Amino acid sequence: MIGYLWGLKTEAVFDVWSIEHLLSGISVSNIIISLHRHLYTKYFGLERSEVRTNYFDIVNVLFLAYLWETAEHYMETGLIGTVVADWFQGVEFWANRMIADPLASVLGYYIAQRFPPLVNVARVLSLVWLVVHIFIFPHSMYLHTLF
Repeated sequence: MIGYLWGLKTEAVFDVWSIEHLLSGISVSNIIISLHRHLYTKYFGLERSEVRTNYFDIVNVLFLAYLWETAEHYMETGLIGTVVADWFQGVEFWANRMIADPLASVLGYYIAQRFPPLVNVARVLSLVWLVVHIFIFPHSMYLHTLF
């Protein structure tokens, strides 16, 4: 049962990249929250406390999450090339792609909203994560093969 919840991305709901989706969700969500705050203040003269933008924020976070998942799917299938497809090590399990990763991004939104000091920490961790996994490790599932 645990193999279906946590494991390789081709067969599990959550994988090691779900951590990156959470971190990037925190970062992107903070940008979306700031953008909405700026737009409402500049164009409508309203403070964020006067307008509930949570629904707009979440829709934007989900839009960006599914946009990334679409691009990632095409990269996994070899649209950009076989080197990129080989690095991805297969196509993600549907529940990972459609449910878990976008859910991690939305969870990142709630973390960014409630704990703003964590945003810069998440950005640094996300950058380090990407550099290590893309440029140092030989493929995307290498961390899973270590354990």
